[in-house]
Amino acid sequence: MMASVEQREVLRCDHCSLVQFRTATATCRRCKKCLEVPVPVPAAAPLALVPTPVAEDGGLQVAHAVRDLRHVRNLSQRQLATRMGVPRTYISKIENGKAMPTLSSLDRLARALQVDISTLLRDANGRHSNETAMLMTDPFLAEIAAYTSQLDTLQRSIFLNHVRELAAGRRRTA
Repeated sequence: MMASVEQREVLRCDHCSLVQFRTATATCRRCKKCLEVPVPVPAAAPLALVPTPVAEDGGLQVAHAVRDLRHVRNLSQRQLATRMGVPRTYISKIENGKAMPTLSSLDRLARALQVDISTLLRDANGRHSNETAMLMTDPFLAEIAAYTSQLDTLQRSIFLNHVRELAAGRRRTA
């Protein structure tokens, strides 16, 4: 009987970068090289008075990009998984940062989300400024943006609700 997935050790091969469960022989399934990595003996760590910050915003933010773009496209995880031809749980793992897609998966993900791969690899600020610049090329939206910036929070909320109703095709009766 096999151990449950949670109990199995996941390793990345240093030679071919394949992510896989540890095999009984401790060799890579693809390149057949040894997966054993010598574990360094930890030295006694000095007491830290200030907790070390976790680099949450550093690096590639693929997880946030996938989630944001999926929401913008109004897709469920299941719909995106179907477009990619993968299980829904794979999309969930990517969005939660528990799995990093391979280059081929990034390509399929980009095609499924109808974006360029570079969009998935950009940070959130870069993506949002890019989307804003693209929207502002429309003269009507650029003109409305000038007026909406002058609205207070309540007025902006009412305005956006009306726009959503119009976009959904509902007609408002007075």
